[in-house]
Amino acid sequence: MHRSFARRGAAIVALTTAAALALSACAGNAVEADDAAGVAATATSVDAFGSFADLETAAKAEGQLNVIALPRDWANYGEILDLFAERYPEITINEQSPDVSSAEEIQAAETNKGLDTAPDVFDLGLTVALQNTEHFAPYQVQTWDDIPDALKEPSGLFVGDYGGYMSVGYDSAKFDAPESLDDLLGDAYRGAVAINGDPTQAGAAFAAVGLATVQSDGTLDDFQPGIDFFSELNSAGNMLKLDVTSATVASGETPVVFDWDYLNAAHASSVPTWETVVFPGVGYAGYYNQAINIDAPHPAAARLWQEFLYSDEVQNLWLKGGARPVRMEAMIAAGTIDEELAAALPEAPAETVVPTEAQSTAAGELLGTNWAAAVQ
Repeated sequence: MHRSFARRGAAIVALTTAAALALSACAGNAVEADDAAGVAATATSVDAFGSFADLETAAKAEGQLNVIALPRDWANYGEILDLFAERYPEITINEQSPDVSSAEEIQAAETNKGLDTAPDVFDLGLTVALQNTEHFAPYQVQTWDDIPDALKEPSGLFVGDYGGYMSVGYDSAKFDAPESLDDLLGDAYRGAVAINGDPTQAGAAFAAVGLATVQSDGTLDDFQPGIDFFSELNSAGNMLKLDVTSATVASGETPVVFDWDYLNAAHASSVPTWETVVFPGVGYAGYYNQAINIDAPHPAAARLWQEFLYSDEVQNLWLKGGARPVRMEAMIAAGTIDEELAAALPEAPAETVVPTEAQSTAAGELLGTNWAAAVQ
């Protein structure tokens, strides 16, 4: 898996502003289908289809949607996928490689280009999204204006959707609560601390290094302090080089985990003694981004999926999964947010940082150069 209400509402505002969708034997019908596919492949909004109902019709005619890297226990994706399948039974969802990283999503698109098996859509960390914009088709959903400018590429090549704070989860039956990064360097955490993937490929692992950077009095302009922390953690014998999944947490193989707060919180369902902490001081926030494969084999279904994800209903389902939906501020203002779920979110850090595009790009380059040697 790589992967008071008014006060909390104000914290969400701070978080968002800190960053920034049958061929017949008849030849005439075949031509019409080809024309529809051409429209879908280049559509930048629902207007290209004529109406949302026309988009739904085009997607149902395609009959398939290929998704990738969507673990069902990640931010409530299971319920979201099931709701789409229930609402559109004419569209078969093909769930491919749920546990791969953001970088591996792009690799799958390159490997399967031109095939019906290529992913139609992506769910990506910001750094990988920034590095691969040539793979994306611009699209602006109907709720586009509700998404903060800092959390979307201006043409809609990639768009933030749900987010949270980087945290440390741990089995409280085995460990005391860590109160700082330095605690994790102690003997009590020998061979116990894992991150969710490789930070050069996976957004959650990238964010772990970002958190370590700002918690080490560094800034997002230079991730080296975070790299240095994990190098020290590795030298102390405390770093586990094991990809984190729900199964590794449930089995006890990864008993202390750097991950997003909503993912760590979800582990409590399988490990009742699992606790999540967000360190005091500077908090690190981030959003995952949605994008459409420019070579999507089912372009209408890809666009319908985007519209679905940014609807009020699904934005509230992110909340149900413990994540903060990107439209939260606008939904609070409109009265469409689930207030009970919003009030149940963990307290936000007093100070929050979110990397800019420039900072994410620079950090990705630095990690590519220095990470492997630091933790070998």
